[in-house]
Amino acid sequence: MPGSGHSRGDSGDDSRSDSRGDGRSDSRTGSGGNTRGDSRRGGAGHSGVTRSTLRQQIADALRDEVLAGRLPAGRHVAVKEIAEQYGVSATPVREALVDLSAQGLVDLEHHRGFAVHRFTPDDFRSMIEARVLIVDGIFRCATDRLLSAVTPRALASVRRRAEEAERASRAGDLDILIGYDLRFWRELGHLVGNPYISDLLDRVRVQSWAFAVPYLRRAGDLRGRLWSGHSELVETVESRDPAAAQRIIAECNDHALRLLDELMRADAAGD
Repeated sequence: MPGSGHSRGDSGDDSRSDSRGDGRSDSRTGSGGNTRGDSRRGGAGHSGVTRSTLRQQIADALRDEVLAGRLPAGRHVAVKEIAEQYGVSATPVREALVDLSAQGLVDLEHHRGFAVHRFTPDDFRSMIEARVLIVDGIFRCATDRLLSAVTPRALASVRRRAEEAERASRAGDLDILIGYDLRFWRELGHLVGNPYISDLLDRVRVQSWAFAVPYLRRAGDLRGRLWSGHSELVETVESRDPAAAQRIIAECNDHALRLLDELMRADAAGD
């Protein structure tokens, strides 16, 4: 299954990726209180937190709420309410929501503020098509370049993300999987060394999860139903085998479409 403009900061630096990634993953796993706590301390004038950092923390936390399904599609997001929740002024909250609007996760409603964007099944199919073009282009045109400058440390980090994502996927643990899957694809995209490509891939994967999560949560037991080919894909990168990589990516995207079609039909039958 499916993987923001903040991903540039992780590029080529595994230690920074671990720190940023763990924060995101924690709130996706239901411990969002960590991020809220950071934001609240920043709002209280913590000396190490700048306004831009606070804006980013709030944007990350709200994005995690959307991905976890705690801010569902169509939900109105009140700046004042969010500011009170995080113990900050309205300004960084408004700025964070503007950032999320640029990422396509929230809509700016005229005279009403912000609302969580409602993606449609056609949107999801278009996201899959975009993912195909982006990732296929990476492996078709840049396989040698992808590994020419990559460090063993960066490759080892991608391999760890793959293993973590696979474990969560096989266990059907959606909360854990979302964070690790996004981090896996983010770090894999960074290996190309082109921040525009990695940012675009990350944006599309985040939006894919935002659409899929409500259906997946209603599906119940997900063990054995989620894509888990992350490690196999890393092996094709290490062996410089673009044909095998393209095959695995096609399987991943086909799996996403089949599973969502199945879940949407079940959802419609239940209504």
